[in-house]
Amino acid sequence: MAGGQDPTVLPPPCAEGGCDGVVGDAGAGGGGLLPHLGRRTPPTPPRPSAAFLGGPGEGPPCGAGLGWASEGLGAGGKNRRVCHAAARLEMGSLWEEFNRLGTEMIVTKAGRRMFPTFQVKLSGLDPLADYVLLMDFVPLDDKRYRYAFHSSSWLAAGRADPAAPGRVHFHPDSPAKGAQWMRQIVSFDKLKLTNNLLDDNGHIILNSMHRYQPRFHVVFVDPRRDSERFAHQNFKSFSFPETQFMAVTAYQNHRITQLKIASNPFAKGFRDGEPEPWCGPLACPPGIYMGAKPRALPYPLPTFPPLSAYGTAAGTAFGYGQQ
Repeated sequence: MAGGQDPTVLPPPCAEGGCDGVVGDAGAGGGGLLPHLGRRTPPTPPRPSAAFLGGPGEGPPCGAGLGWASEGLGAGGKNRRVCHAAARLEMGSLWEEFNRLGTEMIVTKAGRRMFPTFQVKLSGLDPLADYVLLMDFVPLDDKRYRYAFHSSSWLAAGRADPAAPGRVHFHPDSPAKGAQWMRQIVSFDKLKLTNNLLDDNGHIILNSMHRYQPRFHVVFVDPRRDSERFAHQNFKSFSFPETQFMAVTAYQNHRITQLKIASNPFAKGFRDGEPEPWCGPLACPPGIYMGAKPRALPYPLPTFPPLSAYGTAAGTAFGYGQQ
């Protein structure tokens, strides 16, 4: 890799007016110039609020004069097809309401869908370029927790269990043009959470009684034959603090139970018998999934940064969901 830089190491903040140093950025790598798309006036890039960007480690939005139609790389080393990507979390007020109580998400052996569903509205993509959208989940700290009913709060109960197998969930419409992604709300309603370490259905595997942060990634499908050289330049990551949650096998806080029932129009009690997505006659390969269907990737998947890149302190005491 050009310059000998480690793609997992964050660069210093970008120079003013350049592409933002988003979470997971590496330094500028090698690579030629991107073809100009022929627009006389580049579109004005979005200026999302800090809540729409990936976390405290991110720099300012890209400079106003640098759209995706411009040549070359941004000052932060990101491909201009992702430099200006912005994501707005849908149902933000509902997520905030759950977060104030201490969001809990059910994990089952068969797999359970998330509620609220993770949904985003995208902007700032190249309408003619192909993108892949995916999610992963990272532990917020190195603790295991228990719920104290007398104080209606979560307490640290020792060191975390060994990490569950890391997986990513691809949006089933991937890859698709930027215009398609920006046309409507992107919903990860097929994503399921499980505590089954031997799961072969492609579900996200989590440890119960551990805290997690969902992460959302936009990956540009680079048509260059040597695109693996530029994998660290071709993605942008987003993390919304209000979507943090505790993985549980049964709801602990009765207020969470009440809010889930009241706000979920499809809630019919707590059920485990939801139909599973088709996985075909062959076992799904570990780690790579398109929904729950196996899929070979014609493009390299970048190495996403650890949660520490988001500036989240691990192992600290916290009052999660205290009433």
